[in-house]
Amino acid sequence: MSDVSTEIKTATKFDPEAFAMNLARAMESSGKALATYLKSREETELNKPPGEFAEVIKTFTEVTEYWLSEKERSSELQKKIAQGYLDLWASSARRLAGEPGAPAIEPSPRDKRFSDPEWKSNPFFEFVMQVYLLTTQWAHDLVRNAEGLDPHTRKKAEFYVQQITNALAPSNFVLTNPEVLRQTLATSGENLVRGMRMLAEDIEAGGGTLRIRQSDPSNLVVGVNMATTAGKVIFQNELMQLIQYEPTTEKVLRTPLLIVPPWINKFYILDLKPDKSFIKWAVDQGVTVFVISWVNPDKSLGSKTFEDYMKEGPLAAMDVIERATGEMKVHTMGYCVGGTLLASTLAWLAEKRRVRVTSATFLAAQVDFTHAGDLLVFVDEDQISSLERDMQASGVLEGSKMAMAFNMLRSNDLIWSYVVSNYLKGQPPSSFDLLHWNSDATRMPAANHSYYLRNCYLENRLSTGSMVLDNTLLDLSKVKVPIYNLATREDHIAPADSVLYGSQFFGGPVKFVLSGSGHIAGVVNPPAAGKYQYWTNDNVKGVTLADWLKGAQEHKGSWWTDWRQWLESLDAEKVPPRAVGSEALPPIEDAPGSYVRVRA
Repeated sequence: MSDVSTEIKTATKFDPEAFAMNLARAMESSGKALATYLKSREETELNKPPGEFAEVIKTFTEVTEYWLSEKERSSELQKKIAQGYLDLWASSARRLAGEPGAPAIEPSPRDKRFSDPEWKSNPFFEFVMQVYLLTTQWAHDLVRNAEGLDPHTRKKAEFYVQQITNALAPSNFVLTNPEVLRQTLATSGENLVRGMRMLAEDIEAGGGTLRIRQSDPSNLVVGVNMATTAGKVIFQNELMQLIQYEPTTEKVLRTPLLIVPPWINKFYILDLKPDKSFIKWAVDQGVTVFVISWVNPDKSLGSKTFEDYMKEGPLAAMDVIERATGEMKVHTMGYCVGGTLLASTLAWLAEKRRVRVTSATFLAAQVDFTHAGDLLVFVDEDQISSLERDMQASGVLEGSKMAMAFNMLRSNDLIWSYVVSNYLKGQPPSSFDLLHWNSDATRMPAANHSYYLRNCYLENRLSTGSMVLDNTLLDLSKVKVPIYNLATREDHIAPADSVLYGSQFFGGPVKFVLSGSGHIAGVVNPPAAGKYQYWTNDNVKGVTLADWLKGAQEHKGSWWTDWRQWLESLDAEKVPPRAVGSEALPPIEDAPGSYVRVRA
């Protein structure tokens, strides 16, 4: 980064000859990027649009048919956008003539894309920005006001409009981004050379698909800079490694803790750098911690089912923990889809009358999918069937596809800001452990992912008591163990209202807690950081999130300390710390193990 900054500062005079040379070099790199992209698609059937593109066309066709079905409705639509452009033209003409006047439309104060002063001080850039904002506003109104559409089609259309308008923002192009244009002139195009070189490298790294680098990986190595909490792998099977962590206190809580992370991502989100590691913090709080590290599956594991993940995941881990510690019961914790699997496991255990669990903690996890948020855009029979056909060929869902889906939920922050910074400004990203983890995607077995999408998102079977797992009908009302149910206020993956609504389906006591921030930062929030806050309110049945918040008490800082107090209130007995593993379970390798190091 320092080299880039120095380069920009020293090259302040535009050099036409250097610019021409750099433009040629940039085009050469962009040509390599295009060649890599096209090569990866040589085996694709010609004239067959990607499933995602076909879905966009289908959705917008329905929107268009609605507006064109009545002449008056269509005329009103055209009149509205035409009037907006006329108002803009009149406003711009007055301002160019030196007359005072308010702009026709202004960006949101939180919109970082238009923070450069020239978006307001330069008439050209201001005009371009306002045309974009007016068109975007009109496009969103086009969908929102299409009252004849069914809710799911409207939700898809709103999502697609958001993606398209975000992609077409003038800030994403050299000639219409004042900051990029200034830098291009100042460096005689050297920024474009660096940017196109990175673009070619990122497409090659993605095997023909753009894998945007969000963080510099040079100082972020699993087991070296991240996931460094001391421990051992004491068991492994085809689907997971079980890690037991070294105790650091003179006494520990008698009941150990089993953490079930999502298999959509890697477990070390809970063990980033030591100052952010929930696992290290829990160990230092006198908790005996065991964590499942899921395999990054290939085609050979494509037939592994949701049932397999239950049996070879949490159920197998409970048996191993009993052998390692002598304890038949464990505290459990499930994050995101790991929480959904944990809830299913608890219902299965309840139906089998097996007492293995003392408590359950859910971190941003859903058991009911009525209010499942933006991810519902990808869920309907046509889209799931198309995805299943794709997975059938490869046996897995490639991690890059799931990662892109998550990034699209916040495309301005997680896609386009990096396109501008990396490929237009030529500035490589700095090291950031959270974003490095975010890009460390995992594959998913076809059978497991299909079951999850259909039974949870599409048919919502878990909360309704109609989900069958291992020939067992699951009923969450039979789950009587105490539950700590954490939601995060700005979560776009497991919305807080969805998590709260899911609380009512359990049969035992539920403590619902709302944390500040989002799906990751609201969970990974160490007390020492002094960030955010959390809210508590014992009333969780039959209330909306808004009503729950009215009666909630706000607490400054991290929910971690509140959770630790809750855990000890259930079982305060302490024992001497346990050695890692046992004679029957000799350590296999050091934490974080080998499964987590396999990259997609």
